[in-house]
Amino acid sequence: METNQTEKLQKLQKLTTKYFTTLKPTDEANSYTAQFKVVNYLELGCLITDLLKLCILALDHDMHNFSKKDNSSAINVSLVLETILHLFPMDEMEFLGFVGEVAGE
Repeated sequence: METNQTEKLQKLQKLTTKYFTTLKPTDEANSYTAQFKVVNYLELGCLITDLLKLCILALDHDMHNFSKKDNSSAINVSLVLETILHLFPMDEMEFLGFVGEVAGE
């Protein structure tokens, strides 16, 4: 029974190394960094402003604070959703599937 437990632990350790890739540990204890790719500073700026505008809309429930003549007030929902997709930890989700299989053995 002890050998089986050790084998399971070794499998989990290998899977953790392979699939836990979204969060990178920092020098600070209990602190991690999540990264996503942008093309340039303009895309980063657009993303940040769109996220802020989306939050304002969620709080205000309308566009009365944004000038209707200002095209820069339009929210690029596609960019926001794409960023969220890049931040979603798919490798970790796959890992959790494997953990379920190992635990069921």
